[in-house]
Amino acid sequence: MLTLQPRQRVGHDILLARHGNHISTMRYDRTNDCIIAMLDDGSWDSAPNMIAPSLEMPETLASVFRKDWRFLSVACVAMVTVAAVAMGISVEMANHMSTTELQALLVSYPAF
Repeated sequence: MLTLQPRQRVGHDILLARHGNHISTMRYDRTNDCIIAMLDDGSWDSAPNMIAPSLEMPETLASVFRKDWRFLSVACVAMVTVAAVAMGISVEMANHMSTTELQALLVSYPAF
């Protein structure tokens, strides 16, 4: 089931469980995918953001685009193609109508 919720960083919970109220600041280290905390005594501690590597995280909008970019690209191209064909057909139909038929169509169109 696709929920598209932001991913929760479990490193915060791990550090809070280890140190409780003795944490001064916490920051997210993107390069190592971990949370780093500075403690009251000036020391540092870190915790990973994964409980288990095989655990599947909830999907985000970015992960859906990253995973399904081929399908989304093909669907976009198909919709643009259908729109272009429909526009071409309507322009050709308008070109083959006489002036009186076109005028009657334009006058009666807002009624629908």
